[in-house]
Order: sequence, then C-alpha cells, then structure tokens
Amino acid sequence: MARCIEDNIIEIIPFECPPLQNITCENGKKPVLVFDEHGCCQYYQCDCFCEGWGDPHYITFDGLFYSYQGNCTYILMEEIRPQYHLKIYIDNVYCDPIEHVSCPRSIIVSYNKLVITLTNHNLIGGADLEAVKDNVKLTLPYAFNGVRVISSGLDLFLSIPQLGVDITFGATGFGVNLPYQRFGNNTQGHCGTCNNNRADDCMIPGGILVNDCAVMADYWPASGVNGEICTPPTALPTVGGDLKPTPNPCQAHPECKLLNSELFEACHSHVSPDNFFLGCQYDSCHMSNPAVVCTSLQSYARACSQLGVCIHWRNYTNLCNIECPADKVFNPCGPAEPPSCDDIPERNTIKVHTEGCFCPEGTLLFNKETGICVNKCGCLDASGTPREFDEVFEYNCEECICEKASKSVNCKPKNCPDVNPESCTEPGFVLVNVTNPSDSCCSKQVCNCDVSICPPFDKKCGVGYAPVLEVPNGKCCPEIKCEPKKVCVHKNIEYEPGTDVPVVDCQECSCTWDVDPKTQWFKIKCGFVQCNEKCKPGYEYIETSLDDCCGKCVQTHCIITVNGVEHILKDGATLPSTNQGCDRITCTKVNGQFITDKYTVQCPPFNVSNCQPGTIQLSAGGCCHVCAEQMKGCKVQTVSDYINHMDCQSEKKMDLTFCGGDCNSFSRYTAPGLSSCSCCQATRSSNRTVSLGCVNGDKVTYSYIHVEECSCGKTNCHVNDALIGNSQRKRSLGLP
Repeated sequence: MARCIEDNIIEIIPFECPPLQNITCENGKKPVLVFDEHGCCQYYQCDCFCEGWGDPHYITFDGLFYSYQGNCTYILMEEIRPQYHLKIYIDNVYCDPIEHVSCPRSIIVSYNKLVITLTNHNLIGGADLEAVKDNVKLTLPYAFNGVRVISSGLDLFLSIPQLGVDITFGATGFGVNLPYQRFGNNTQGHCGTCNNNRADDCMIPGGILVNDCAVMADYWPASGVNGEICTPPTALPTVGGDLKPTPNPCQAHPECKLLNSELFEACHSHVSPDNFFLGCQYDSCHMSNPAVVCTSLQSYARACSQLGVCIHWRNYTNLCNIECPADKVFNPCGPAEPPSCDDIPERNTIKVHTEGCFCPEGTLLFNKETGICVNKCGCLDASGTPREFDEVFEYNCEECICEKASKSVNCKPKNCPDVNPESCTEPGFVLVNVTNPSDSCCSKQVCNCDVSICPPFDKKCGVGYAPVLEVPNGKCCPEIKCEPKKVCVHKNIEYEPGTDVPVVDCQECSCTWDVDPKTQWFKIKCGFVQCNEKCKPGYEYIETSLDDCCGKCVQTHCIITVNGVEHILKDGATLPSTNQGCDRITCTKVNGQFITDKYTVQCPPFNVSNCQPGTIQLSAGGCCHVCAEQMKGCKVQTVSDYINHMDCQSEKKMDLTFCGGDCNSFSRYTAPGLSSCSCCQATRSSNRTVSLGCVNGDKVTYSYIHVEECSCGKTNCHVNDALIGNSQRKRSLGLP
C-alpha cells in the first residue's frame, strides 16, 4: 500500500493478504479462486450457474430446485443494477399433447445492443437447433460485437468472453454460467439471486420474497420480448405462508433409477442426483413421451462433466442412444468448441464440456464451418476433400496445389500432350475427338464409324441367292454377301420345296428338302410318268403325238343322266321317250364338241268338259289337247306352235295357218266311171321368214308358207273311190 506522508513523500507499506478460506458452493460447483478489487489478494468465490431441463425443472444460481409450467416468455436473468446490460429470457411453451406441461423453446440473449435467439424447433425428440438475429438464421460459428455462437450438433453455445459468460441451449434444456466477480449479488428472475444463499432465490420484483419459486416465476414475464404480451398476477402472493403440500410421488420411469445407481456413483460425492431424480420422476408422471426422462439424465451427466467427472451413460439406456456420422465418434465430455485448423492461439475458446459427436483421436476439424475431420491442416478442394500444404493434385481436369501462404487451392487447366491424328482411309470412318482412355481429362483423335456416310450398295445376287448384310472385322460399312436360298434352282428359276419342277419330258420331278452340299440349294428328284389309260364312260383313250408322254381321254359320245340312269348316245342319236312326240333328247357333235339337246313341249291344263258345244277335241302338234270348233266347209284354220328345223327353233310360238273343212265328194255306181272328188286346199298363200335359235348358239333365217285363202277344188279320184261313198269326208292341213 502507498501512503502519502507530506511534501510529496510517499510511504510504501507491504500489504498482507488474509489467509485463504475454503467455502462450499450451494449450487454444488467448485469454488473459483479470484483476485480482489485491488488485484493483489486472491480468495474463493462461487460462480453463478443456473440450469433447466425437461418440462421444465430449474436449479437456481444458488442450487435451489423447482418446477414451473408457464406458457410465455419470462425473464430468466437480469441485473438488479444495470452494469453490463446483459439480459437473458426464456420462452416456454406447452409441449405435450395430453398434459399441460411446458418446455423451453428458446433462450433470448440481449447484450450490447445485440439480440440473439437460440431456438429448438423440435421439442419432442431429436434437436432441431438454430441461432437467429433480426429474424435471420446465423451461419455458425458466428462472432460479432463481443458475442460468439457455435454448435456441437446437440447444443448451441453462446459466449461473451469479455464478461466470462457462457450460455448453453439444446434439446435437453439450458445452462447459464456467470462469473460471481461481475454478477454476484446483482441478479434476479427465474434463476434467482446469485449470492450462494438459497433463502432469497424466490424473490419477485420489488425485493419481496415468497416461499415457492413456482409462484415467484409467474411474476417475471418479459415485456415487449418475442412479440408476446404476458401479464403478471395482479395480487401479491402470501408472504411467509406454508409451502404447498408435497403431492404423493408417482412411479418413476426405470431409466430414472440410473441416477442413483453405480453408473453415476463417481459423481455422487460432487453433485447430488436428488434434484435430477425429482425432475425425472416428475417427467415420468406428466409427459406422454417417455424419452423426456433423458433430459434429466443428460443434465446430471453434464453437471458431472463440468466438475471433471465424465460418465458414459447413454449405452445403458434404451431411450437415449445417439447415432454419430461415420467420420465421427461419440464423446460424453468433449470440448464445446473442438480444435480446428483455423484456431488462433490467442483467441478465447469456449471451455465448456459437452457430449456430442467429435473427430476421432489424432484428427481435428479442418474448420468449424465444414465439420470435416483431417489428419493434417492444409486446404479443402472444391469437393471438400482435405489437402496438405504444398500438395499437388488433379481435380476436375485441372492441376491444383494447396498453397500454404494463402491456405487455399490454386488451380490451372491441365496441359494435355499433342496426339498425332489417325488417318481414316476406309469407307465410313471419320476423324472425331474422344476422351483419352489413359487420361480422362485429355482427348485424342480417332477414326469413328459413321454408317450414314457409307456408299450405296451396288451388288446384286443371282437366282437362288439372297443378299445378307454383314460388317467384316475392322470395317465400318456393311457389305452384301450372297447366301444360297432354301430353294431348288432349274434353268434360272427358283422352286419352293414340295413344288413340281419341269426338268425332263415324260418324267415327274419335284423340289425336295435335301440340301446339296456343293450348291447349298435343295435337290431336285425325278421319276418316270405313269400314264392312266382308263377313261370314264363316253370317253376313249387315244395316243397323241410322239412329243407327249401319255395319251388322253377323248369324248366320243354324249353322256346323259335321266332319272339317275346314265345313257350314252352317239352323234345324231335320240333318246327314246315315254311321251313320244312331246319330249326329245338328241346328241349332236358340233365343232368336235358333243352337245345334248333336250326339247320338251309345255302344255297348258286341259279339261274336255270345258269345250263348248259344236267344238271338238284336237291334239295341237301331237302333244297338247285343245278345243276346236267342228269344221264345216273349207276355210282357213289357225294354230299356235313353235317352228322347228334341224336343231333350231323359233324363239316363240307362231300363228300357223292351214286349210281345213268339208268338201263334197261322190261316185255313182249306176254310171260307172262317173265320180266327183274335191279337197279343201290353199288357193292363195305367201312366203314368210322367221329367226331360229340353234343349239350351238347360231341364229339362222327360215322361210315358211302362210295360207291366206282356202277352197274346195276338184281332184282326180280313182274308180274304186266310188265305193267310198259321199259320206266320207277328208281334211287337208296346210302345215309346213
């Protein structure tokens, strides 16, 4: 110490520091050795550590445990007398679909005109964490204005190195660590007053103490933070009243028993597991998701790791396992800010221990942004592969080097050797650039086949051969190859198997399926012709010219089938008929062809009773019966009938005339030799013509006599005729 005596005379007196006194921290942490305000003497202090987990459970700065189920944003910690302008808020929301229990959704830190929110978007299950400033997600790690934010994957860490402040937030809860030297006796809110005295932790605004911290918590809503408006209770709580009766505990989840088991025994003497067991038991009874009990186990394990006791506890549970990426290993007590190649020795790092996935032993992070583990520090190429300083490598067809001075990769295009181009002389080949098989980054010129530029085909195959396209080895353009067809060939004509082949006269030849080994065609096999000399009735086998192998059956008769009976008629013969004169079948040879002519008269129905008196029954043409007037006197008579001549006939019936009737005749016996005869005959007639159709299809013109007038004319009578008497009457028909 310096003491002024007089006249600028200063006396220096050595200052003796009081002896160190051991103290016990109510929050279970180890005392911290610090200097006094003069920086001369050291003494022990208990730093301020507040944590929360589950739904949620709090342990104040001084180690007081309580549970609170508020659904709003609250003041977790603020300075009673503003000195460092640090405020920490907690945003609690209901997080169970059945029970009205809440979980910490975010921690909001306000310092030095900077507000950063640490948020978990997945309250049930694995963490989904992000840090936000001014509604913009931060890229971690982040450092600005004296504040640093990093992530371990399971937790977010915010530190203010100048103040010695460390804040942890993750899926399992939060932790706030403040140095007593700066914040002792100057905190209020849900974390209580940091003075190593639990008695004043349940204090509401105005310095009023209450018996229950869960009641106290209602009185610390944040005003104008996070867009929420929460109001504190209007009435002050009862001061000095009895505490709420402790409810009967329910059955804790089996995983909770691990806290008091041998698994955590090494930590029991440093931090009591009682508060964490109470939180685990509470969560077992009030949360539908059983995995919430993991938050109590993790919070206790983290408290132990802060005291240097590391416990591998997750392997003993079925609910709380953590899977790490293939390039990382799990460590329950790893550094919150793992070492990396970017570390600056003089820069402060977050010293808090945490569990998570870390680089294997002997490796470190290339940098805190990539999360890639490397054996040696250097550079990262464009693919994220670590490279050592001065390492030369090839990437993306560029030659690259990891430069130590700039700690970056510098690349330039790769130099490829000149390759002599090939000479493409064969048809269809063109010169193209291709990737070099020995070096995928370089190209070379090769002859490539392009069928589209091949010359047209000009080769044709002969009879019995088919064109086949083939590409010979080493060639590009297809060539035509003539291959034998599966046919027989004779005199440049192709024959399919099974068909006849005209090879030799008087022999029968056919194309077989046997292959000729020389020509590869099918063979032709022949045999002598067997003549068939048997002819059917009406035909006769006749030998033909010497050029023909066999004779042939020639027709010599007409073949007629009547009522199922076959009749053979020679040329000019007529087949007898039962209706003689009305039916006629004749055989006629016309131009070497035998033609059968059948003529039948079709008679209309006739009944003699239908004839009128004075008429007689006549046979018209000898076939049909008609009623005719009985002729008296000589006169012209008419009948309708066809005109026939040879094998020709009129197309329709014609009106044919004739003379008919009685004429007087007599012979007197008393005067022998005296007789008189007269006949009814034509006295006037004319020639007429008609067209006849013949059997062979010809048309001929035929003339016939048409009677126009008749009369009785005298005729010579023989002597004996007188015996006949005049009673005899004759009729003369003028038919053609």
